[in-house]
Formats: sequence, C-alpha cells, structure tokens
Amino acid sequence: MCSIIGYSGVGKAAPLLVGGLQKMEYRGYDSVGVATLNSGKLLIRKGIGKVEEVNKSLGLKEMSGQLGIGHTRWATHGGIIDSNAHPHSACTTNLAIVHNGVIENHQELKEELLKKGHVFKSETDSEVIAHLLEHYWALKNDIKEAMMNTCNRLRGSFAFVAVFDDSTLCAARYDEPLIIGITAGGYFISSDVLGFLDYTDRAIFLDNRDIVLLEGNNLSIIDFDGEKVERTPTQVAWELADSDKGKYAYFTLKEIYEQSHTIFKSMQQKKESVETFCDIIANAKDVFVTGSGTSYHSALLAKHILSKYSQIRVETVVSSEFQYSSELLDENSVLIAISQSGETADVLQSVKAAREKGAKVLSIVNVTTSSLARLSDCFLEVKCGPEIGVAATKSFTSQLSIIYYIADTIGGNLTGISTNRMELSKAIEKSLELESKIAEFAAQIKDAKDIYILGRSNHFPICLEGALKIKELAYIHAEGIAAGELKHGPLALIDKNSVVIILNPDDSTYIDTLSNAHVVKSRGARLIGITNKPHLIYDYCIPIPYVKESLLPMLEVIPLQILAYHLALHNNANPDYPRNLAKCVTVR
Repeated sequence: MCSIIGYSGVGKAAPLLVGGLQKMEYRGYDSVGVATLNSGKLLIRKGIGKVEEVNKSLGLKEMSGQLGIGHTRWATHGGIIDSNAHPHSACTTNLAIVHNGVIENHQELKEELLKKGHVFKSETDSEVIAHLLEHYWALKNDIKEAMMNTCNRLRGSFAFVAVFDDSTLCAARYDEPLIIGITAGGYFISSDVLGFLDYTDRAIFLDNRDIVLLEGNNLSIIDFDGEKVERTPTQVAWELADSDKGKYAYFTLKEIYEQSHTIFKSMQQKKESVETFCDIIANAKDVFVTGSGTSYHSALLAKHILSKYSQIRVETVVSSEFQYSSELLDENSVLIAISQSGETADVLQSVKAAREKGAKVLSIVNVTTSSLARLSDCFLEVKCGPEIGVAATKSFTSQLSIIYYIADTIGGNLTGISTNRMELSKAIEKSLELESKIAEFAAQIKDAKDIYILGRSNHFPICLEGALKIKELAYIHAEGIAAGELKHGPLALIDKNSVVIILNPDDSTYIDTLSNAHVVKSRGARLIGITNKPHLIYDYCIPIPYVKESLLPMLEVIPLQILAYHLALHNNANPDYPRNLAKCVTVR
C-alpha cells in the first residue's frame, strides 16, 4: 500500500527520504510528500504524482533539516488531490505524521475532535492521528503519553511515523510493517527495508503494539501500555543490485528475464526446514492453501500438484474469503499461506483465523522477516530477490518451484523439478527469445476490448494468471476460462471481435482443448495458440519448447507475461506502476 519513512541523524534528511521513497514507490504512487524540521520549524511539501515528478516541481530534496518524514500514497480514503497527500499536520504546525493502513474508527474520532474545536483539512482517515497526537500532547506536554493514548484509541491497522517540533521522531505499528534501520550516524524508520538498504543492512523489525521514541541518538521502544520492549537488531541479506533496472527499460521486463535462474534459487532450502514443512503437511488431516491475486493462482496449482504427485488432498480458499470458511479448520488442519511480501492483509487475517482454530500455519514467502513468516510454524523462502514491478512475475514462478519441490519431497521426485532442471531452464530461455515475435503479435491485438485465455487441468490457473497480467499491465479486459466450461456460458461472449488465447501443449489435454479451439474459431474469434504442436486452426502461434507435462505451467506463463508487458507499452501504460494498484496490499 503506502510507503512511509522517517530519518533522524547527522545527514541532510530530505535527500535520504526522497531516495528511500523512490526505492519503495512500488507500494504506492498516487502522491508524494516530505516534512522536515529545521531550526524548530516544520516544513511540509507534498503533491500529486510520482516521486520524481513531485521532487522536480516542489524541490523535495532541497528541504533543510536533519530530521524528517516522507510518504508515497496509494489512495484508500479520499481522492487523489493535494490536500489528501501526506504528511498531515493538525491545527498547528508543531507535528506531522505519515501513515500506512486504515483507521476503522476514524469517523467516530473525527466527530469527537471536531467538537473539541479541531479543524480538518483532508478527506483521509490518516489525519485523525495527527489531531489525536496534538490533543494528547497539549494536555500534558508529554510525547510518550500522547503516543500511548493515541495508539490505544485507534482501531484498524496502522503504521505511522510522527515528527515533533521539539526534534522528537516517533513511530508505532499495529498489523502493518514497520522497520528501524540503524546507521552509524542515525536511524531510519520505514515500511520496507528498501527504504534504507542503500545505507545500512542492520535492522530492527518491530512487532505489533510497538512504539518507537527517538530523541537525538536515544532510541527506546515501549508497548502501548508504556512497558519497555527489547528488540534485537538483525542483518538484512538482500542484494542491492537486484533493485536496479540494469540494461532493461523497466523492472517488469528485467524480472521476467530473471526467471530462468530465479526458479532454481527457491529450491536452495535448508534441509531441516523442508523436512519439517513436508512432515507437517503429510501428517495433517486437512490441508488448506490460501493467497491473494497471483499467489492465489499459485495456490490453485498447489492443489493440483500436491493432489496428483503427492496424494495429498488439498482445498484452496482465496484469502479475502477465508474468514467465511475458517470453521472447517481444527487442530488437525494445516494452512499453507502464500505471499510475496508476507504483509498482505487478507493473508494475515486468514492466518489469524487459522490460529484461532488451533491449526498449524506454513508459509511460502519472499521476505523472511515479514509478519507472515514470523506468524508461521515453519516457512520456506522464495529467494527471488526484491520484485519491484507491481505485477508479480518472477515471484510467481519461484512460488511454483517451491510447490513442485514440496510435492517431490513428499511424493518421490514425480514432478521432475530437480531431475529436469537444465531442460526447464533452457526451455525458459528459449521462450524469452520469443520476445520480439510476441511484441509483433501484441501490436496486432493492442486495440482488443476483450481477451479470453483458455486451458484445461494444470493449465487453467495459468489462464487466470495470464488474464490477470493483461488486466494489470495493459488495462484490457481479460478473462481466464476453463476450456471445458465454454458451452456453459462463456461462449455467449465470443464473436468476431474477440481475441482468444489457448494454452494447448502436446500433453494429455491436447485433443480436448483443440476441440474447444474449433468451437471458438467457428464463432469468428481470432485464435492464438501457445503450444509446441502448431495447428492450422490457429491464426497465430507462439511456439514454446516442450518439457515434462508436469512442468509446463512454469514455462507457458512466460509468453503471457511478455505479451502483457508489450500490450502495456502499446497502450502507453507504465508496466512497473499499473494505475490504482500497489505491490503490497496491506489494507483489507
């Protein structure tokens, strides 16, 4: 969702804050703002647009002071206008805050504060935090008590950083990520390690109900009740080079090309972690898998793979709906939660629901220090490195790689992910070589209003994922359909204006899917086959190499990712930053 950052130290704050916001912009990019303290006075500059645009127009990096906060917004409450951009001050300019999350009782608190004479300047739920802090600080002139009282009044999810004109920097978290970065010359407080990873790899990961009080070099952590809390610094191990585009025009394309090797990094797990993970699954009475968006498509494939190759009965539930199905879990159940960030609100809510039922929780995550990893009985790391493009690409195939590896560990190397490693890697590289051809095809269908992707069996989740990528990146309506369901409704949508992509490699589904292709063709649709076995029925064919049948989903998603990327370019959309979307959805 939003990215928040604070800094207090010997360096000039504004350039550090702006640089951190640029690194975290994938979390939100509707508007940007910075507040710095200089000579006892707070200066706030904020506006609509991406970091680079707002910095150029308002000179964010030129702001003076060694203490400050910054924010990039993904709008939830209130429109995308200057007044709703963060930071927010209260009635006076003696403090400012930046916030990530949703304050569920903001209207109730706002009405209470209005009666006390407070005047609000925005439509956001976040502004109520600033006014509460101002109210409680004025009562006793005690920032510690003001922070405690404010946090105890808030309902919902939040991480916020506040700067006070007495040179105090404070922060608090509840169900939203917040991390302290420790440098020789000061401290960062950020929603993401990328906000400070250029300057330090020493970090403190805050827990729920933690409050940070930073006065000069004096850092203390208390809980919402004022009790002192000890948190141990850890070292962050991500490579800085992974957050640079290198020779590529966009992070999205770079991350698509990384997949020929990232899928195998995910199998480099500690033996004891894999054994524990698999033992818990094998001994469970019921296994549930959950995720949101792309991770849900991984969950659908997990159901297919674990059922077929490990003889494990699995149910999948999309995370936003999990709370309505949690009564099915008990102490003999296992929930496998899949999330790139490990901070997705719906996934974390699913985990809490499972915990309440006594179920064990396993997770597949890309961020080992995330909330999800810390809530799990055991987790496996995706290991694909930072994924900056908002649309998941390399994290998806790395999640699948882990799922295949789990199935092989339980079922006895039946999927072939290990034994066919080189074949799969070379096949992915050959698929990447099709980029120029796929780009030409994208130019032919760039004006399409509707794109349908059809497939059967283990190809169906890839249809859903391909459609999601086209929607996310190119803003074209796309729909993944189980090919056998065409005559049960979807066929009514197919006509000469439709573009239909069929996933039809030469495997056990080939004949049945080809039959569906004939039905679609007879309705006049343009027909595209993604296959290793071309057929005259197709108007256009994207030829993929053939790999073992079980591994085909990991291969055939690559052309769909490339297609979505080039459709975005043809439609003048930035593939790294799709409109209305953010990488880490930390609100429900």
